Amino acid sequence: MKHEWRKQEKELYGVSPKPQVIQVPKQTFITIKGEGNPNEEAFSDRVGVLYSLAFPLKMAFKRMAVNNKERREEFSYTDYTVYPLEGEWQTTNPDDLLDKASFHYTLMIRQSDYITEEIFEETLETVKKKKPHPLLDEIQFVTLEEGRCVHALHNGSFDDEPVTFAKMEQFAQEQKLQRLHPHHKEIYLNDARKTPPKKRKTILRFQVG
Repeated sequence: MKHEWRKQEKELYGVSPKPQVIQVPKQTFITIKGEGNPNEEAFSDRVGVLYSLAFPLKMAFKRMAVNNKERREEFSYTDYTVYPLEGEWQTTNPDDLLDKASFHYTLMIRQSDYITEEIFEETLETVKKKKPHPLLDEIQFVTLEEGRCVHALHNGSFDDEPVTFAKMEQFAQEQKLQRLHPHHKEIYLNDARKTPPKKRKTILRFQVG
């Protein structure tokens, strides 16, 4: 059985443009940090190096689930679709939210619950030998629990996100919820490199209390 996040985790990824409150569970990710304009090469390099590890991790799990008879009963699936790219964003220039040079970000790809730190370390060393890249040393394996959040689907250009965030802020106020941090999360449901701006679909999310 193959786990497909679009079909089986609709509460997290089947999001509508209408803001909603959601409880985000504990999740594990491979992550890498960066700063500056996301249209520059440093950003795309970080995206590329994350995927260069995400796919081998998927294959490492698949081999383990299929070949390890002793552990097979532990797994509710034997394969999974690689999760979408996500980014946590903040800025050093809050007066101009579109000043891309001031962005600080953490890019991440969620991992299957069955991927352990041991599997991560073994796979990372293998990738370093087969496809060496200096940025591989910056990738970390982390567990995050976002908890209570407001999220909504943003359709269109990244530059138009403030409109959706304004709706989310208004919704939070109506629900008597307070935004906890200035940073926010973005989940990219399609590949921005291949998708025209007007057709991009991005889940926007921030923590509330």
